[in-house]
Amino acid sequence: MMKQKYIVIDVRWCHDCNNCFMGCKDEHVDNNWEGYTAAQPRHGHRWMNIERRERGKYSRNDVKFLPMPCQHCENAPCVAASKGAITRREDGIVMIDMVAAKGNKELVDSCPYGAIYWNDEADIAQKCTMCAHLLDSAEWAPKMPRCVHNCPTGSMSFYDCEPEEMAKLAAAEGLEAYKAELGTNPHVLYKNLFMFTKNFVAGGITVDGDCFENATVTLEQDGKVLQTAQTNFFGDFKFDGLEDGEYTVKVDAAGKAQSSNVTIAGKSLNLGFIAF
Repeated sequence: MMKQKYIVIDVRWCHDCNNCFMGCKDEHVDNNWEGYTAAQPRHGHRWMNIERRERGKYSRNDVKFLPMPCQHCENAPCVAASKGAITRREDGIVMIDMVAAKGNKELVDSCPYGAIYWNDEADIAQKCTMCAHLLDSAEWAPKMPRCVHNCPTGSMSFYDCEPEEMAKLAAAEGLEAYKAELGTNPHVLYKNLFMFTKNFVAGGITVDGDCFENATVTLEQDGKVLQTAQTNFFGDFKFDGLEDGEYTVKVDAAGKAQSSNVTIAGKSLNLGFIAF
C-alpha cells in the first residue's frame, strides 16, 4: 500500500478563528479545478464546517469547537452508495466524479457526517477534496491542504505516511475518530476529542467563607477512584472526559471531609461552591 494522507485536529487548540474555513473558501470559490472539483458556491457550502458545543454553566463553563471536513473514510458510506460516482484514491482521499455524480442529489444524504453539499447551479454534489489538486502539484511548496496551512494555532496537522506509522502516532497521542461507532475508519483523526464529545464535573471549595487552595478532591464510580485533583488558588477543581452515569465527589479540606453523589446525563455539571 502506498503512503496515505491524513489530517489530525487537536480540539484543545481550536479557537473558532475560521482561518481554515476561509482558506477553503479562498481556494475553491470561483475556481474550477479540472479533474478534481467544480467551483464551490459562495454561500451555503461549508466544506470545512466548524461545529460548536457549550459545556457547563456560568461561571464554570467552556465552549469547544470541532473542525469537520470530509472524513475521507476507508469504509466510506458515500462510496458504497454512489454506484461508482464517488471513489477512494490509492492515497486515501475520497473524491466525487463531477460527471458521474451529476444530478444525483441522494449522495448528500449518504454521508453520516453531513460533509457533502449540493450545488444547485451546477447540479452536482460537492465536498472537501483535501485540496488534492495542491497535493498533486509539484509547485505547491507547503505540501498540505489549505485549511492546515491556514491554521494559526497548530490545531491542524497533515501527514503523508504509512498506515502503520499513523497507527503508532494515534496510540502515542491518543488520537480518535469522531463517531467511531460508525466503523468508517476515517483519515481525519482528533486529539483531545473528549473536550467536545464528553462532559465534566466542576466546582469550588471554600473554608470559613474563603476560597481554599490545595484541597484534595476525588471522583469515584462504583467505589473506584477515577480522578484526583487539587484545588487551585481560587478553590476550583474540574474532572473532564466523563461519560453519562452516577459519580461520587469526595472532598478533603483543612482536615474536614464531605462527599456528594452526582449524575451526568448529557451535560456537564457546575456544582457551585462546596462550603466547609
